[in-house]
Amino acid sequence: MTMDKKSLFSSLCVVVFISTTAAAQTLPDGYPADYQKTVAGAEKEGRLVIYSTTDTKAAGPLLKGFAARYPQIKVEYNDMNSTELYNRYISEQAAGGTSGDVIWSSSMDTALKLASDYAMPYASAEIGNIPTWAVWQQKAYGTTYEPLVFVYNKRLIKQDEVPSNHEALAQLISSQPDRFKNKVTTYDIEKSALGFMLSVYDRKADPQYFANLGRMAKGGLSVQSSTGTMLERVSSGENLIGFNILGSYAETRAKDDPSLGIAYPNDYTLVLSRVMFISNQAENGNAAKVWLDYVLSKEGQAILANQSDIPSLRNDIDGENDVDGLTKRLGKALRPIAVDDGLLTYLAQDKRLDHIKQWRAAAK
Repeated sequence: MTMDKKSLFSSLCVVVFISTTAAAQTLPDGYPADYQKTVAGAEKEGRLVIYSTTDTKAAGPLLKGFAARYPQIKVEYNDMNSTELYNRYISEQAAGGTSGDVIWSSSMDTALKLASDYAMPYASAEIGNIPTWAVWQQKAYGTTYEPLVFVYNKRLIKQDEVPSNHEALAQLISSQPDRFKNKVTTYDIEKSALGFMLSVYDRKADPQYFANLGRMAKGGLSVQSSTGTMLERVSSGENLIGFNILGSYAETRAKDDPSLGIAYPNDYTLVLSRVMFISNQAENGNAAKVWLDYVLSKEGQAILANQSDIPSLRNDIDGENDVDGLTKRLGKALRPIAVDDGLLTYLAQDKRLDHIKQWRAAAK
């Protein structure tokens, strides 16, 4: 989820044009012999339009790296929240007008829904270097490996109070309802597509999910539609603790914010992977292919892991911010959300409404 954005079309889409005079570098080892034709086609197109939920600041190092390797491709990067992205793309497809060449969304389920209707099939040159669970029909690709965490205010929550799992979090809050009244934050699952998806996967991982949710909501939840708002409120002390927070954004903020603490639950830690696909109506299809491959490449993943603090789903990245590093740290607690048809189950209207109904009842 990105930082605060307004609703559909009323938000200010952040548009970034990236260009550079740096010389293009050679292609990575192992790419097919005819890949240069794709690059030549991309350079002839000279443009790429990306719709993304990854905020511009986090994506900046990746965009700069891409520009250095492919200086003739100008990138228009549109930063939106997940619901806005979905609605805008759908509306543009229905109208038959121009739209994004590439979709890159943290809301894995709605991204896969879009991919099932609008994705261009493409066997990435990097497909052998990423987990099989991150690839759906050679159309949609997981691109990151991001644990969901608890965050807390270090000034107001003592170290010996920090919960180590979901049961402990529920116990902490329910045992002191007055202290935590309206002081617990998480996603608004009715306004945030990402929040809804995470709630569904919590339910799959934890048989006691709704019971624990009820205990976490004992004094009332402060629900939000963006990670940025939740981090800000916990840091300021307006909220004391939050759950289902994107660890990548939390870790970045915590580096410069001594008030923000982070806990990785050891019973289960959901892992999100931002989904990317190329539109079957892409005006710049070659540039889109080159971008997707770059994001999945060792170079692109290293930039995400080591410059943007977004963990890599590869296992060959320097440092500890990749699959291997996180596995050494969290082991069997890690529960990556696969890019597969299971993501679509709760998008059916009846199942979606039933889940929201149960969530409301538990969180009231």
